[in-house]
Amino acid sequence: MTPTNTSRHNSWLPWALAMALPATILWAAGIGSSGLGWADLARALGETAGLLAPRLDEVDRAILLNVRLSRVLLAAVAGGGLAVAGVIFQGILLNPLADPYTVGVSSGAALGASVAILLGLGGYTAWGMGLLPLAAFAGALLALGAVQLLAASRGFTGSGTLILAGIVVSTTLSAGISLLKSLNEDSVSSIVFWIMGSFSGRGWWHVAFCLPYVAAGLVAALFYGRDLDLLVLGDEGARQLGVDSVRVRRRLLVGASMITGACVAVSGVIGFVGLVVPHLLRMTLGPAHRRLLFSSFLGGGILLVLADALSRTLLPGGEELPVGVVTALLGGPFFCYLLRLDPLARGRGEEPT
Repeated sequence: MTPTNTSRHNSWLPWALAMALPATILWAAGIGSSGLGWADLARALGETAGLLAPRLDEVDRAILLNVRLSRVLLAAVAGGGLAVAGVIFQGILLNPLADPYTVGVSSGAALGASVAILLGLGGYTAWGMGLLPLAAFAGALLALGAVQLLAASRGFTGSGTLILAGIVVSTTLSAGISLLKSLNEDSVSSIVFWIMGSFSGRGWWHVAFCLPYVAAGLVAALFYGRDLDLLVLGDEGARQLGVDSVRVRRRLLVGASMITGACVAVSGVIGFVGLVVPHLLRMTLGPAHRRLLFSSFLGGGILLVLADALSRTLLPGGEELPVGVVTALLGGPFFCYLLRLDPLARGRGEEPT
């Protein structure tokens, strides 16, 4: 079956995902260890909207809206953002196995957070939010700058340069994280838990911080959707069709890295979402990037909401697993299956540039 036929036959999938995402959010917000369920959530929403007379206890309302719902919405935004960034990276690097961490942005965010933890800044706040996410975001931007400088020194001519620059920067920053952990053993557990990813303790300020970057990045990627389709022809082929491949690649790289930095800053390092979701949907919908971007945002949100729900309900006594562990447990075996199923994932589907 050709990609065109695949896309036509599965045109219903984006609409199904659009209906499934809000249903998944409401389902996940209605479960937890406090004993409050979906009926309580519906009442809390109705009371907040002024449709029902206040009857819920203030503590219960706070748990439902300010703890659960904000956390679930953040998981949806972060999951969607990571999946969108994965689509962009796979498109500009012409590699179906690329993900948001290829260019070292996640390592930069992890290093920024590690420095904040080591300096004891995790408990301080700025603009209503802890300094830890802000430090992680700053680290992500610095890593992006380092990758671009390194790539520019080699001419910034192709995807291979970006991948090599990202590997160099990521390896160097990972060594820096290991050094920080060895300098202060008391901070090791906090650093490791943050690197594994978690939405514990996140609130509406984190949603407000992450959402604008994800929304802006998604809009920009949709705007360049046709250019992403043409980049698969290589720099020369895209240039003949009027696409400035170097400029488009640079702008999309910045946008995808900003999305990844914002998501990692509020959730820690969460793998496989930006890798598996775009790859699976590309197999199902075809290579057209505008439909793929929209569907990946929805699919990534659904996947991470479900993973977060599992992370906070699997263990007894209210204990939580890091959500990055859940995504790795789910995504690792699944991606091995994709490697066997799809020849493109084994590197035979595209010519190197």
